[in-house]
Amino acid sequence: MENKRDFSGIKVLLVRHGETDWNLAGRFQGRSDVPLNQKGVEQANALASALKVESLAAIYSSPLLRAKETARLIKAFHPSAPLYEDQDLVEMDLGEFEGIEGPRWAEKHAEFRQAWRDNPASVTMPGGESLKEVQARAVAALERITHSHPLGSTLLICSHNFVILTILCHALEIPLNRFRELKQGTAAINVLRLQGGRLQAEVVNDRSHLPREEERKRP
Repeated sequence: MENKRDFSGIKVLLVRHGETDWNLAGRFQGRSDVPLNQKGVEQANALASALKVESLAAIYSSPLLRAKETARLIKAFHPSAPLYEDQDLVEMDLGEFEGIEGPRWAEKHAEFRQAWRDNPASVTMPGGESLKEVQARAVAALERITHSHPLGSTLLICSHNFVILTILCHALEIPLNRFRELKQGTAAINVLRLQGGRLQAEVVNDRSHLPREEERKRP
């Protein structure tokens, strides 16, 4: 009989990067390598301060600058924790929609927008990815990362909106078509636990470490 590994006791802090100018402008970032803006740096510092009491075995980050900058600020409180970049944590490939502003996209691509609203799990970004593809690589990355650490480890993963939302859908057993029921603000904290071979979400979209006006603001 094949021995199955017991994942209980592995804690994953899944965080989103801080704000960028493109977040502020409502531009679709995808894989465009946009850095944090000043507010994003402040958010990331607040995030890092909130997590300084954690005993991190390792930190994993998307290779995009906004995620790496956030992860490096967190690492400042955890000098012994190695920081790894993982390509499978990169944001959804938006293909032809990269860089476009939301209102212009809605006007220019009305038919696609309707399909994206009605049945998002069934569509693929032109020249890019689908939510199913993002979820497949993101969950595989999470499994690979946790397999490389012993029981009792606390790990931090810094990634992006769609990557995190698809992981949360998996953990909460929510169909991808309902991903909008979940929110993921910039610099948000999610706490996952691997227990009894199952992934569970204990905290979702916690932004209580940010100033009150930020916490109330819709992502």
